[in-house]
Amino acid sequence: MKKLIANREIDVNEEGYLLDFKQWDREICECIAGECNVVMTEKHWEVIAYLQDKHHKEEPLSIRGIKRSGVINIKEFYNLFPGGPLKKSTLIAGIPKPKSCI
Repeated sequence: MKKLIANREIDVNEEGYLLDFKQWDREICECIAGECNVVMTEKHWEVIAYLQDKHHKEEPLSIRGIKRSGVINIKEFYNLFPGGPLKKSTLIAGIPKPKSCI
């Protein structure tokens, strides 16, 4: 299905996750973050870059993996992306929802 994000039609699934990462850019990211009530900071961008790197390497994402990453501690991760940090952060990063998320 299509969703209008940043005045562009973007291909998304029923949960709003991008289907084509090539459509993702910082403007799309900022708009999705805004929909999630997240205001992007440098730390947010650092986490997004980490998640995208893991995805492109086809490495599974999990809260436990984030904890061991050295990029961010779990408490800060929950503060940056409240209400389901892994779901929200991957949605904002333009990558599929991890299998570890319900």
